[in-house]
Amino acid sequence: MNTTLSNYIEEAKQEFDLISEERKAALEVISTFVSQKLAQDGLANIILICTHNSRRSHLSQVWAQIAAYHYGFNNVFAYSGGTEATAMFPSAANALTRAGLEISKLSESSNPVYAIKFDEDQPAIIGFSKTYDNPFNPQNGFGAIMTCNHADINCPVIIGAERISLPFEDPKAFDGTPEQEAKYDERCRQIARELLYAFSKI
Repeated sequence: MNTTLSNYIEEAKQEFDLISEERKAALEVISTFVSQKLAQDGLANIILICTHNSRRSHLSQVWAQIAAYHYGFNNVFAYSGGTEATAMFPSAANALTRAGLEISKLSESSNPVYAIKFDEDQPAIIGFSKTYDNPFNPQNGFGAIMTCNHADINCPVIIGAERISLPFEDPKAFDGTPEQEAKYDERCRQIARELLYAFSKI
């Protein structure tokens, strides 16, 4: 793990006091799910879900995987999906790059595939937009973490999953404005902080 990313993680951990008690309670539902799955099955799969699988769900997948690795949970695997597939939005990738991750585009298409590397000795996270039930993702026994209200409302039944609500505000609202990249950085940092907190409680 490079110095930039290591510093980013340590700084985010120093910000746990910025998380409200209500939000901490929601995050601890994730902690409990992962803890129980590890105890029962020896592994825990989670899918971070948002409508278009383009921004918040990708950021959440990456930080969940990093948080699991950071706290030594090697049998936790994070995935992402949407209620429809679009493409990972470039500003989400840019925010992760500024946080210290190395991102490579593996394909040139309307829905490119990215390799997102957080540690030289760990496999890259594979990022591309897909529906949550895509064969790339686990099909049973996973935690479905809903990262936006729209997906939570419009996807009332997810077969084979325990459903957990953790909505984040959409940085898409700032696309095309002078604040665009700063708002993606802000959401990236919030997601990092909160998922590091969740895994710290396992």
